[in-house]
Amino acid sequence: MPDFVSNGLGKSTHNIGRHRSVTATRKRMEWSLYDARGRRKYLVPTEREAFLRSAMCVGGETAAFCAVLVLTGARISEALALTPERIDDENSAINLDTLKRRRRGVVRAVPVPRNLLDFLDGVLDYRTARRDPERASKRLWSWSRTTAWRRVKAVIRLAATPSHVSKPRSVRHAFGAAATIESITLSMIQKWLGHADIRTTAIYATVIGKEERTLARRAWRILERQLPPTYSS
Repeated sequence: MPDFVSNGLGKSTHNIGRHRSVTATRKRMEWSLYDARGRRKYLVPTEREAFLRSAMCVGGETAAFCAVLVLTGARISEALALTPERIDDENSAINLDTLKRRRRGVVRAVPVPRNLLDFLDGVLDYRTARRDPERASKRLWSWSRTTAWRRVKAVIRLAATPSHVSKPRSVRHAFGAAATIESITLSMIQKWLGHADIRTTAIYATVIGKEERTLARRAWRILERQLPPTYSS
């Protein structure tokens, strides 16, 4: 019998009914800090530092953009939406319009180093722009999302990070991972990253922190003496 659905759509109907399970599997993978091959998706602190150093070497607007990403955990589109009036000098914070919500206008304030704001002003002159009604609401970066993604990707490659974490999203994950390592509460990380559901933030609880390393060492500190010195932790 002719398959009029597949003929009409130019698609096979063989996989109808499987969409839900595929979507569910993909969602579970998104909620993990490890890919299907067991590799982490986030930058560790040393890689995070290398990323920022590489950005500073590149300089200019690219450096400013990468610095915002790594120090706020913002999504690329959220950083691109920044305007001069969204930078709060008095609170030393950057106010991000949170994406991936059912309604717009959900703003989160993320504290940042004062010297980041000075650096942004040196590159983008946002403090002068903020005093001009016409410029105050204009985007700091006029790039498309694709251009921004490519620039961030180039900086990650320059930092010589492993290929499996050489993705812009790894920078956002690095923010959550670093906060977890420093024992910052999940509720605060949720606020800074703009997660609607605490279950999304909970993936960062899988990051191995200083305290966990110390506890784990109690389990193998006697055995590690049997290993060659070069391999002991």
